Amino acid sequence: MAGLFGTNGVRGVFGADLTLELVHDVTLAAASYFEDGPILVGYDGRKTSPLISKAVCSALNYAGLDCGAAGLVPTPALEFAVKSLGYRGGVMITASHNPPQYNGIKLVARDGVEISREDERAVEDAYTAKGYRRGTDWGKTSAEPRVLGTYLDGVCRQINTEMIMKRGYTVVLDLGNGAQAVAAPELAGRLGCTVHTINGAVDGEFPGRGSEPTPANLGALTKAVLENGADLGIAFDGDGDRSMLCDELGAILTGDRSALLLSGFLLERSPGAKIVTCVNSGLAIEDVAGRFSSDVIRTKVGSVEVSRRMVLEDALIGFEENGGFMFGPHNQVRDGCMALALALDMMAHTGRSISSGVAGLPPSYTAKDRISCTPQQARGIIAMLKGEHPGADTADGIRIPLGRREWVMIRPSGTEPVLRVYAESDSRENLGRLISGYVSRIRSALDST
Repeated sequence: MAGLFGTNGVRGVFGADLTLELVHDVTLAAASYFEDGPILVGYDGRKTSPLISKAVCSALNYAGLDCGAAGLVPTPALEFAVKSLGYRGGVMITASHNPPQYNGIKLVARDGVEISREDERAVEDAYTAKGYRRGTDWGKTSAEPRVLGTYLDGVCRQINTEMIMKRGYTVVLDLGNGAQAVAAPELAGRLGCTVHTINGAVDGEFPGRGSEPTPANLGALTKAVLENGADLGIAFDGDGDRSMLCDELGAILTGDRSALLLSGFLLERSPGAKIVTCVNSGLAIEDVAGRFSSDVIRTKVGSVEVSRRMVLEDALIGFEENGGFMFGPHNQVRDGCMALALALDMMAHTGRSISSGVAGLPPSYTAKDRISCTPQQARGIIAMLKGEHPGADTADGIRIPLGRREWVMIRPSGTEPVLRVYAESDSRENLGRLISGYVSRIRSALDST
């Protein structure tokens, strides 16, 4: 979307394009959307998050809405608590996986799911028109201490905790200096796991390995899993809604592979259930779904797109290729702790290791890359590729089919000034040639402009 909202909320570099004035005005526009309180407000571990939280609560109070101040919590904890504790909506201060200088605002509807694209437009219209709600009385802000307990109780209700506890698993948690540091270790402890943590201190500079877990930066997780003889490793992003799994042999699973593994386990128990994923996810999910007479529904890129379609379709599963896994019976949002719990539940029920489960999956070779560029340059590259591939899917950037198991997709990021390049092929070698070829081509085109 042009304007305030990108792929996932309102984000920007704090003090530059995300100012306190913008935060104040966006919050007043959001108050017009919420209409009534109370509103739950939480934040991630970025250094600017407490300050922004105060500005958000003050603006909501000015508009006459009461607030519950949750403090430092993972995004999925705030989302689950909104619907479970009877809040009319939520505001999460986070920039998810973006670099430390960024921050942002994510709005949550009363059902605990990010507001829809239509509702984003309503908030943006109110912001543009300065049509803000004015309260007749001041609202109040009160501490809300129940969020983490409510969240972890909700996760545990979806799994067989007794069976997991009997197994006595050893897990390594790469907390990424992020918000899951206040929740994931407690969850693993509740489930009787021996817990080892790395990057466990909350630090908005993300000094350990950055705020986004990728196979390339999770070497320390692999090492810790092997050194501790762990059954499972998992790495979280900055606000704790995304995760990457590591098997007991130290191999990092891509988001697609993790999703295939968990989906197969869940569909075996609920055949015929629906799956929602984005157009940039790999094609192997159709193979897994087909085994259980299940349908796969594709959306544009973005957790909002997947989450809201899950609500509409009453889907069991949703996921993004970036490690965002969604389990509908808990909440239709990305949730790193829920992914951890499901992985442990799968191991306990099947008696199999993560690596043996992965060995039974259909082959899937996917990769992604990113290229720094301005929004104007990104539009030029997309226009060039559209001219060269008139039959390609242009609903979200451009997705170019190249064969039965081969495609490439290029789209501008909705959160950073970069082009994202995604690809899938029938072998690792062909995949490497495919994605490197398109990245080189795009960089050459950018250099010539």
